[in-house]
Amino acid sequence: MNTPKAVPEEFLHFIWENHLFFAGNLLTVDGEVLEIVSTGRRNTNAGPDFFNAKIRIGETIWAGNVEIHKNASDWQRHNHADDKSYENVILHVVENADRQVVRSDGSSVATLEMKWPEQFTNNYQKLLDAQSWVACQDQFHRVDPVILQLGFNRLMIERLEDKTGEIVWRLEQNHQNWNETFYQMLARMFGFKVNATPFELLAKAVPANILGKHKNSIFQLEALLFGASGLLNDELLGDDYFVKLRNEFGFLYKKYDLKPVEAHLWKFMRLRPGNFPTVRISQLAALVHESHGLFSKILETENIDQLKTLFRVQASSYWNTHFRFNKPSSRAHSTSLGESSINTIIINVVVPFLFVYGEKQNQHHLKNRALDFLEKLPPENNSIVKRWGELGIVARSAFESQALLQLKNVHCNNKKCLTCPIGNKLVKSLD
Repeated sequence: MNTPKAVPEEFLHFIWENHLFFAGNLLTVDGEVLEIVSTGRRNTNAGPDFFNAKIRIGETIWAGNVEIHKNASDWQRHNHADDKSYENVILHVVENADRQVVRSDGSSVATLEMKWPEQFTNNYQKLLDAQSWVACQDQFHRVDPVILQLGFNRLMIERLEDKTGEIVWRLEQNHQNWNETFYQMLARMFGFKVNATPFELLAKAVPANILGKHKNSIFQLEALLFGASGLLNDELLGDDYFVKLRNEFGFLYKKYDLKPVEAHLWKFMRLRPGNFPTVRISQLAALVHESHGLFSKILETENIDQLKTLFRVQASSYWNTHFRFNKPSSRAHSTSLGESSINTIIINVVVPFLFVYGEKQNQHHLKNRALDFLEKLPPENNSIVKRWGELGIVARSAFESQALLQLKNVHCNNKKCLTCPIGNKLVKSLD
């Protein structure tokens, strides 16, 4: 029977949805014979918890909605009696039937005080109480790894859908301009977390349509981006290239009435020189210069190797011997955008954009292509993916590493074990 431990209401939803309650010889709290024909479909929006359920009370079959609460009195506490969207509730499922429940017209709502094996509650409570990196790490060896593999697709779709909101919001800010929105998120990605914010501000300071007017001149593109970054204001004097850029920006600044980013926002400390924002800005300029209609090209590209080729750019020659303005490095170095950086851009910008664009434009082949790109990219090499590997769950592709990130950040960190394929199995175990 049930334990007195306080489990959240979502646990009751889990028990009901998975039909884990004792279903034999059911009676309503009024003593009427009850049979659950169908538990219904979970509602993730406002209104009753489950739609399209079917039950038999006595000789009568009822079709409608099911509402679930820990206590029957929650019905009144949540003002359901005065809410017309709850008038079609055919069954109130509760852990504790502490009062009679009625509709706005005074008619009573059939109520089931649901019971289930105590082991399920204990299993769930053990996960909630765990203090380990992931709640189930001492137990998940009991679950066939194939169960998690089968759950990756759902986790990956969930991760992409989570990113949809940000892209849709940015589209609204940019008046549904896909190219501008893509450019802003691409620029943000060139900051690779540490400089993401100033790169985004830079993209807004110099919109894509202005860069497009100068896409044939890498020098003017760099003048626009470096000038708007505020990094040309650091020193009064400098080498020849620095001075030429600043002079050119002086003209473009007035022409477009630009408002530069504050230079102090850029971070150089604790970064490898190849990741300095100066090098990244030059690489972004090269990408604009070499890839006219980049977003359109991405929509047309079906092959992952061809997609990577679009991003294989390098900073201008000045940066072969510099990492910062006016400070020559001791030796020449490569300034190409590396394979790992390209993969990161595809995973975090290109794939979500393809997915959202495919959804919004009803081009579902683009959504499938986005997932296919992830399958063909190597797994990410970050602390979370490494930790999963130490626990024996090794990602074989970016698709799986992204799924593992979603699992840890959204489900494990928030103890949403009931929505995890492994946690789901462990809770339902009677071993």
